[in-house]
Amino acid sequence: MIQLFQTVVEWLTETVGAMGYTGIVALMCLESSFFPFPSEVVMLPAGYLVWKGEMSFVAAVAAGVAGSVLGALFNYWFALRFGRPFLIRYGKYFFVSRKSIEKAEEFFAKYGHVSTLIGRMLPVIRQYISLPAGVARMKKSVFIIYTAAGAAIWLTLLTAVGYVGGEHIELVERYLPVLTALCVAIALLAAAAYYFFMIRPRRAGEARGAGGRLPPPTGISSS
Repeated sequence: MIQLFQTVVEWLTETVGAMGYTGIVALMCLESSFFPFPSEVVMLPAGYLVWKGEMSFVAAVAAGVAGSVLGALFNYWFALRFGRPFLIRYGKYFFVSRKSIEKAEEFFAKYGHVSTLIGRMLPVIRQYISLPAGVARMKKSVFIIYTAAGAAIWLTLLTAVGYVGGEHIELVERYLPVLTALCVAIALLAAAAYYFFMIRPRRAGEARGAGGRLPPPTGISSS
């Protein structure tokens, strides 16, 4: 397994190295859209190239964030243009299952616009959180800000792991699941805190003023 992981990472390192920052943008754009393409396989090799002095840490992360935002905007536009019925009916033909859409919708309905930040750090949710945001016509500027912030946190962690790992790639394979689990736990705790201390009290107050009717999640356009 370690040998296979090393072979894959070596190939990706050569690919990212040959394509440079443009390659990171392109690959992360794919990762952030419909394709089931993990960000780890892009940013870990990028971190390794930073360790070798062939890339800048800041520029690599910035390229990754740019690609993530572009891919997320594509999903956002697609959902905005074609709507939920189209995604439910035809999503399976471009790697989007009904279950994935419903899970992202549930997460978005609960946490509102902050879900686009937290969702960037959560497996499964990461690629699909842009879809309910588009369907709900979330304000584009807010969507971009939160998507970029969430992507920046996650990609900085991955690039740092690739940098610290250096030549000891087997250690990266060993501890990457721990890092991922820790990041997910932190993201969920942040989401819970935001919900209970910000969203829940606000909705309760608005519901009382509206005669008991709950308002839509924050960050969603009324149009």
